[in-house]
Amino acid sequence: MILKKEKNTKRSSKNLYYSFFFLILVIILYGVLFFLKPDKIINSLYASWNIFVSIIPVLISVIFLMGISNYLLKPKKVSKYLGKTSGFKGWFLSALFGILSHGPAYVWYPLLKDLKEYGMRTGLVVVFLYNRAIKLPLLPIMIFYFGIYFVIVLCIYMIVASIFQGKIIEIIEDKHVRWRVKNV
Repeated sequence: MILKKEKNTKRSSKNLYYSFFFLILVIILYGVLFFLKPDKIINSLYASWNIFVSIIPVLISVIFLMGISNYLLKPKKVSKYLGKTSGFKGWFLSALFGILSHGPAYVWYPLLKDLKEYGMRTGLVVVFLYNRAIKLPLLPIMIFYFGIYFVIVLCIYMIVASIFQGKIIEIIEDKHVRWRVKNV
């Protein structure tokens, strides 16, 4: 256990170093390009600012959800509802929360990573991300253009396909783990 903790500390300090290096590199690159094409750099910074402002509400909600999940969710609870023994309940909850989630997918990654560390199955992460494609606010427009039967069949297909994708990922992951254990 101590070796694992030391390894994680080394890895996180290395990641921090690379992140800092990347930030410095981007700042230098922007500085150099500012002298060559100042109008393009200003437009780029303006576009970046607009994107940042548009995702602030989603970032705040995800940070809030992560705080609540860290406070309320314990590894035992996560493994009960989303772990190896969760069964149908885990697949259902993951699909439902995927459908209900909003905003860019990348802001959900830290929360999903935390849940995975608490015991969430990899297949359920896949189901969550796959079902984000079903957008509740857009369903009425989709029904208007394509009809209700098409939308119902498509949504059911997407949910079922997400479960197959999740199962496939779990099979691949299981074989990979067995292969690593066998070759150690």
